[in-house]
Amino acid sequence: MSPDAPVSSAATASSAAMGPRLGADAIVGLTERDAAQRLAVDGPNLLAVDQRRGLAALAGEVLREPMFLLLLGAGAIYLVMGERNEALVLLGFVLIIMLVTVLQERRTEHALDALRELSGPRAQVLRDGQLRAVPGHAVVRGDVLMLAEGDRVAADGELLQAHELALDESLLTGESAPVAKGLPSPDARPVLVYAGTLVVAGQGVTRVIATGRRTELGAIGQSLQHIALQASPLQQEIARLTRRLTVVGVSLSLLLSLLVWSLRADWLSALLAGITLAMSLLPQELPVILIVFLALGARRLAQQQVLTRRLNAIETLGETTLLCVDKTGTLTENRMQVSELWAEGQSVVIASPPPLLLADPPAFVLSDAHAELLQVALLASETAPHDPMERALHGLADEVLAEAQALHRQWSLLREYELSPELRAMSHLWRIDADSHDVVASKGAPEAMAELCHLPPSQRERIAQQTAEMASRGLRVLGVARARHPQTRQWPEAQHDFDFVFLGLVGLADPLRAEVPAAVAECGRAGIRVVMITGDHPQTAHAIALQAGIPAGQVLTGAELAEMDAITLLARVQSVQVFARVSPQQKLALVQAFKTHGEVVAMTGDGVNDAPALKAAHIGIAMGGRGTEVAREAASLVLLNDQFGAILGAIRQGRRIFANLRQAMVYTLAVHLPIVALSILPLLLGLPALLGPIHIAFLELLIAPIGSLLFESNPAHPQLMQEPPRSARESLLTPPQLLLSLAMGSVVSLVVLLFYRQQLQVGLALPSARAAAFTLLVLASVLMALPLRSIDTHWRGMVVGLGGVAVGIAAGSVLALMLALGLPGLAGAFGFALPSFKALALCLLLALCTLLLLSLLKQWLGRKAEGGRTQLPRSVSGVARGD
Repeated sequence: MSPDAPVSSAATASSAAMGPRLGADAIVGLTERDAAQRLAVDGPNLLAVDQRRGLAALAGEVLREPMFLLLLGAGAIYLVMGERNEALVLLGFVLIIMLVTVLQERRTEHALDALRELSGPRAQVLRDGQLRAVPGHAVVRGDVLMLAEGDRVAADGELLQAHELALDESLLTGESAPVAKGLPSPDARPVLVYAGTLVVAGQGVTRVIATGRRTELGAIGQSLQHIALQASPLQQEIARLTRRLTVVGVSLSLLLSLLVWSLRADWLSALLAGITLAMSLLPQELPVILIVFLALGARRLAQQQVLTRRLNAIETLGETTLLCVDKTGTLTENRMQVSELWAEGQSVVIASPPPLLLADPPAFVLSDAHAELLQVALLASETAPHDPMERALHGLADEVLAEAQALHRQWSLLREYELSPELRAMSHLWRIDADSHDVVASKGAPEAMAELCHLPPSQRERIAQQTAEMASRGLRVLGVARARHPQTRQWPEAQHDFDFVFLGLVGLADPLRAEVPAAVAECGRAGIRVVMITGDHPQTAHAIALQAGIPAGQVLTGAELAEMDAITLLARVQSVQVFARVSPQQKLALVQAFKTHGEVVAMTGDGVNDAPALKAAHIGIAMGGRGTEVAREAASLVLLNDQFGAILGAIRQGRRIFANLRQAMVYTLAVHLPIVALSILPLLLGLPALLGPIHIAFLELLIAPIGSLLFESNPAHPQLMQEPPRSARESLLTPPQLLLSLAMGSVVSLVVLLFYRQQLQVGLALPSARAAAFTLLVLASVLMALPLRSIDTHWRGMVVGLGGVAVGIAAGSVLALMLALGLPGLAGAFGFALPSFKALALCLLLALCTLLLLSLLKQWLGRKAEGGRTQLPRSVSGVARGD
């Protein structure tokens, strides 16, 4: 081949370079049958850090809860007092509540296990001669692992093949510098790679020699078994609230016991009264409700193709004020196609975006200059590409350069010069057996290629103008250059030392996702600022931002960011929403600057270098389809479909979950108040005791399902994404919510107490009066959930959105109440006598009247809150604004 002849691509050109790199044609992996047998013998590839609780451990934890200890204590007192039936029924309630609690906990654990399975690390293994992605825990001894940049090594292994492979082993050694891994000489010891280490460059093939606790990392993992998991801020807040209410409950219980003992001189009755009050005050449902909400919320997000790796992220989603997104693959479809070739001052339009449709047959003719441009761009790409740009180059070359590709199948790839933050260009050096010169193909950012070719200012200006013109149409622009290097001379270490010739520009189009403009507009209505951070040309970023609806009045480049000090950066980031030519290190600086301004930042990323920024953001969002394993590990959420709309859907779910959790907490505290009041007030007013431990145990069976399942399944209200994000400093229960809870609980307490007193005054026997009052309490407690879950006070609004869960809970509550009233054994243990039909009808009427009072009360409190400085959430005060 003559020195001036145009070079061509070799999509399959380098069996010497690319084939051995993957090793699939030279190394035989396990069969699926062998892998299954070894998995059964060795166990899963886990580090023995399993803090999940078994069934026995769960039951033990439940029995150690204060509520169950009080129930057992009350049962013992009933036995001492000779009330055997009451003691047996109370013990039955203990078993039922324990069973329900354990089943609910196990359901939560199973939901979290499923999420761990989906979001856990994956490994590329050779099974049955095919490359497959399997969960990391399914890797076994003898598996052949394929390693690529960004992967986390799944198990200890012996290196079989390597291509410029380097790993970060700081997890084991503490050394931050990457360790190069190459094949040893035949008589040397094998080169090992270790589980948990990170591939920072190159590719490799390894055969697994140890998994799980038998790995180097597994030995360290044993020491992690006793490290407790850190609670989230919301869990800590609820734990504090629970502790405070417990202290109040114990103190009041002691005082009530002393009072009853002084009045009646009966220490057993005094102790029973104290236990009853303590049971009514203990809010043991609060932590259970929280974990149920987070676990089921994570499962709902998974159904929307969003995996939750950290439950804390669900808490933060509703606080998000700033969303930092990449352009390629998030705003755009990440299905690039070559749209334009520019060489020797002439352009050839391949396809006009959008749509990106290649004419068939091609409606364009390539000159020699344009053909060489395409060929060299292909030679500068990977021969088995994953990058969408390189796949687009391959696609066009397969169509128009097939003969040229076949001509060069004997070329060998000898060296790669990688892309770096200092020089945004990559080069491949190819050996031609029939020539005395090697060919160096390079592609990268146009300005980097102009620098690499050492062009004069006038030519650089011409290239910059053409790049800007192409980028203004939304094209991503690459510069391409070629060099020839004598085979007799040593290869230079730096790309700058080659004598490159600039060949031209390649413009690639990537259409905007159809749902993006509407989603960006919805973010604006929700008070969420969308910021684009991309490595693309400023003009390309500007064009895509305008199409997406992102304000792009000013585009700040990475070069400009590099010249700013911290104070200037903080001032500028508030007014700029498009950042271009940004390096991964600058992404981290931007995230930190946004956080300094008090923004709650969610950020997308996919590369190894994105991991610091993903971890620094309040919510790191990794791309599941095109992201690296390290990015997924650093992130809180993983998008399985890489779509911008999924991010907005996750924020919407986060807001819904928090709003429903707040309603559930308001309900739980409100429903406890009448239980507390009716445990104390009858005794203070000289009336017979209305509630005992057995009655409170019954009510506990109602509160937990209503508080967790009913409110968790509540649909989002229509205005949810038209409100600003809640403040990160806002407590779960603000003064307005506490006031609402107190007011609603007081109304129910007063209605039931007056009804109980009236029934006794008209001469009704105590068992019948107690049964009627308890029936009213149960009905009012169940109906109290309706106005709290609704944004409307109208009757129809309270039942809209009620699903099978609500119907099941209501039916179960009524059935349980009927059994307590109608079964002689149960009724006797409860101290009940079946009320008359007239009394039951009156209970239902009073319960409905109470529901109306509660609805009006919520509306009135909403208006009062709007007149002051504090505002109730829309779920509480929306009707006051006419929503």
